[in-house]
Amino acid sequence: MKPFATGLVVGKFAPLHCGHEKLINTALAQCEELFIISYSVPEMPDCEPEKRLTWLQVRFPQATFLVLTPELVARYNLPAIPHNNADADIHRHYVATLCLQILRCRPHAVFTAEDYGDGFANVLARRFAQPVEHVRTTLAGTPLQRPMARPVGDEAPSGTLIRSDVHRYRYMLANDVYYSFVRRICLLGGESTGKSTLSKALAGVLDTVYVAEFGRDYWEEKNGILTADDLLHIACEQVRREQQAEANHYLICDTSPLTTLFYALDQYGHAPQELHQLAEREYSLVVLCGAEFPFVQDGTRQGEVFRARQQINRCGMNRNCRAGTFLIFRFRGHCKSEWSKFFANFPTDFEHPLDLRLLPVYCGLTTCP
Repeated sequence: MKPFATGLVVGKFAPLHCGHEKLINTALAQCEELFIISYSVPEMPDCEPEKRLTWLQVRFPQATFLVLTPELVARYNLPAIPHNNADADIHRHYVATLCLQILRCRPHAVFTAEDYGDGFANVLARRFAQPVEHVRTTLAGTPLQRPMARPVGDEAPSGTLIRSDVHRYRYMLANDVYYSFVRRICLLGGESTGKSTLSKALAGVLDTVYVAEFGRDYWEEKNGILTADDLLHIACEQVRREQQAEANHYLICDTSPLTTLFYALDQYGHAPQELHQLAEREYSLVVLCGAEFPFVQDGTRQGEVFRARQQINRCGMNRNCRAGTFLIFRFRGHCKSEWSKFFANFPTDFEHPLDLRLLPVYCGLTTCP
């Protein structure tokens, strides 16, 4: 039997880092049931409630979570979420209210990494009308999440520090958390339009990795005979490989489930709803590779007529597509200036597709077979 029936951990988790994980694991080891509460006013960039909830669910599925949002506050008719700079007692009483009104729990222990936990436990004890013990956990010697060299200095894990440069301090984040900050660049295009060559080159320039087209390998494994069910498997596996990739800042994707959906509709006339949903997967940047290169038959491709049909299909997805070897027909990102710096040598009008005809030169390529 564990020392405590129920325990409590509270934090912004913006983002969830190795220090938080050590604290939560300590609490899990000592509590039969653990409740985790997270809220922040203001919200921190790229650490929205939905992301924080996902991080916690993936990393600690055995716990019970409450990630507070204005919608939840309205639904339960709660007082407004206190500002991060509000007096400590305001936060303590607010957490007690969340436990009693939403979680319906009265934890026997509260776990923190700071001395303030003593006062926190005292307030909770009065509100719960029962003893509440403060268990203080030191973050010294917190194991790193990633086996890589530390930057200069020996900084303790801190949300403020990590947010200052999440890629510099990515060794403090679990893969599942860091992946949320990776900008995915997807290359689309018909057969023999240079996607694979450009993917490898971009990964080299950006010092990161690329995710190759799984469907091609699977087609070869199946001796060129695929069923409609195989196409859904291909799309799911492509996404899984993206999620597992050890990327650095950017992840280059040699295809997307949208391509798989095209094959399904072209060959079978229909596709399962799950494949349609996967085809809506968002990328920070989507590059459409033109079909100006001579078609190269490598034994796995269907032919130049099929390639032309693919290109027409892709261009029809966005009326803003225009002629050119490399185009961006959709832009999704949190920081336009970030992409402006990346494409410093190219036009950077984000209101329209970017003409990237010089991209192969930037990557050291002269041709894209």
